[in-house]
Amino acid sequence: MNFLEERIVKDGVVKPGNVLKVDSFLNHQMDIHLMDQMGEEFKRRFAHKQINKILTIEASGIAIACAAARYFDVPVVFAKKSKSINLDGEMYVAMVESFTHKNVNQVVVSKKFLSADDKVLIIDDFLANGCALQGLISIVESAGATVEGIGIAVEKGFQIGGRVIRNLGYQLESLAIVDAMDAENGTITFREQ
Repeated sequence: MNFLEERIVKDGVVKPGNVLKVDSFLNHQMDIHLMDQMGEEFKRRFAHKQINKILTIEASGIAIACAAARYFDVPVVFAKKSKSINLDGEMYVAMVESFTHKNVNQVVVSKKFLSADDKVLIIDDFLANGCALQGLISIVESAGATVEGIGIAVEKGFQIGGRVIRNLGYQLESLAIVDAMDAENGTITFREQ
């Protein structure tokens, strides 16, 4: 069991409806030491890639992306879920359905922050159905940039997202892959990696 799996077993909570709450250390209150470990591990797994930018989606992926960016020494760009008055100029746009929030968001990235010269590592906290990743991939492709890899903290291996993304040919590295959860007894089964 790796460091993230151990933390999920210790502090994660399995809820009905295939929901895994990790809000005490990952996506509400954040354990910065754990974030740093994840960033270092993503650097190890993608060390052979020439990454010059990290892309994530607001909000929960930002901290993990920033931790990884420290090790790659590159900037982080995050897709915003709503247009604000602070956003100006031309935008790359994708529609993204959220498994957690049960809604569809229009996500945007300013064209001035992604270009055809960029070699991008996409980072996010969870992978369920893969909708957010597909939206981010489409934004990278719209920019003419290259997706060099995708790093996920927690993948729900019993949902289709990981299979879909891997079948598209991307190097997808998930730090913890949950193959099964039982809300009744609170157990989590991880995939051997």
